[in-house]
Amino acid sequence: MIPRLMVLTDRRALRRRRGLSEVVQECADAGLTHVVVREHDLPTAERSDLVAELAAHCGLTVLASRRPDPGAHGLHLAATQPLPPGRRPPVFGRSCHDVAELARAAAEGCDYATLSPYATSASKPGYGPPVPAELFASSPFPVLALGGVHRGNAAQARAAGAHGVAVMGAVMRAQDPAREVADLVAALR
Repeated sequence: MIPRLMVLTDRRALRRRRGLSEVVQECADAGLTHVVVREHDLPTAERSDLVAELAAHCGLTVLASRRPDPGAHGLHLAATQPLPPGRRPPVFGRSCHDVAELARAAAEGCDYATLSPYATSASKPGYGPPVPAELFASSPFPVLALGGVHRGNAAQARAAGAHGVAVMGAVMRAQDPAREVADLVAALR
């Protein structure tokens, strides 16, 4: 099942030198069920340890971004990144930015896609323009709005036809990430 809220990690954005595992656990306690572990700069073994820790201790569905990980429950790939050889991941999604990328993701059997940018994004200044809202409603599979999403516009994304939202900056940069997750969960009900 694809959730209404998915959080993407960015440990460098955390405030007060907090640990990513601690913050993600607090977010899970606040209602988060799915997390995409980005942390592309970490060495493979260190990132794999993080994935395993989050999967074991936080009770979350953990998806690895771009690189498969044996401890993850699934895989989130870039729009044009080839699917790794072997067995299809149990949960498989893609980052998409237009109708052609959504069509490709649907054709290859993705369980979901993120579609970005939904709005102006503090994480990627100047990135855009925002995708047309009708792309969310016209997709044949769950699409999560990503980019510039926060508690103030999450419900609008759902109203536009998005299955839910994927959030990185608004949660990772928040003074209280767990409160941000709780507010997002409430807004998406």
